[in-house]
Amino acid sequence: MKEVLIVYYSQTGQLTRILERISETLKDEQVSLRWARLQPETPFPFPWDKKSFFGVFPETFLQKTIPLAPMDDSVFQKKYDLVILGYQVWYLTPSLPINSFLKSKAAARLLKDTPVITVNASRNMWTQAQEKVKQLLSGLHANLVGNIVLVDRHINHVSVITIVHWMFSGKKDRKWGVFPKPGVSETDIEQASRFGGTIKKFLLKSDFSDLQPALLKQGAVTVKPFLVLADQRANILFGKWAHLIAKKGSSGSSKRDKWLVFFNYYLLFAIWIIAPLVFIVFLVSYIPRYHSIKNQKRYYASVKTKHI
Repeated sequence: MKEVLIVYYSQTGQLTRILERISETLKDEQVSLRWARLQPETPFPFPWDKKSFFGVFPETFLQKTIPLAPMDDSVFQKKYDLVILGYQVWYLTPSLPINSFLKSKAAARLLKDTPVITVNASRNMWTQAQEKVKQLLSGLHANLVGNIVLVDRHINHVSVITIVHWMFSGKKDRKWGVFPKPGVSETDIEQASRFGGTIKKFLLKSDFSDLQPALLKQGAVTVKPFLVLADQRANILFGKWAHLIAKKGSSGSSKRDKWLVFFNYYLLFAIWIIAPLVFIVFLVSYIPRYHSIKNQKRYYASVKTKHI
């Protein structure tokens, strides 16, 4: 019997549905599944209010930790043949609950010398968050063997409008009856079941060396070079903002809240003005950077880790 643990944090339920679809074709008489849902001691609101949404930015980006509800002791009574880690991206970074888990003693016990598959449900920019997850897994001596990324397929600015509608209303519907539904499409969620059978094949062989290439053939990851560039540039600027705001006081302080308002305005400027300029730079430099871009796509689609 192969033992599989699914560890995840899902605020909206979208990631839960994706993991359920994958598990449908993964579990059988030879595979036992155990689920562990991560829960912050103080739950985050959903739908978000504006103050809470921006309030988590500095700690999220700086990869601070928050207290999590303890896992059931029975989770630790087995050595797992595979751990599936489901997470979302908050501010170009793994969400606070996931980051907190990956820096916990529980993760150290569960993931050391264990194959791990990451499953990421995001708006569109995910590559740098995955790099951060890779580094945390490496620090735990876990073995990243697979990565599945499901994203909103609509163009960047449309997905900005729809995701804001979803996060602040709690409704995954068509804004004004005009815009597409936000998040990962229903088709992509339902078709995530195709990955479970592939994972099971390699799990039963106890050999994951060729798993990621097999998942890539099924469309598990799509790397968009412009979004990689935008993600990298935004990480630099977010870092400056996060450090600045964190120095202004603890969460809820009036001085810090004032700077979070400034960050909100900056974010709007970055999305609607800076991002299009970055796209122009990307187009102009595409030919000179062609080979570099190809290498980037190959790397971010893989499970390799840059050691820094």
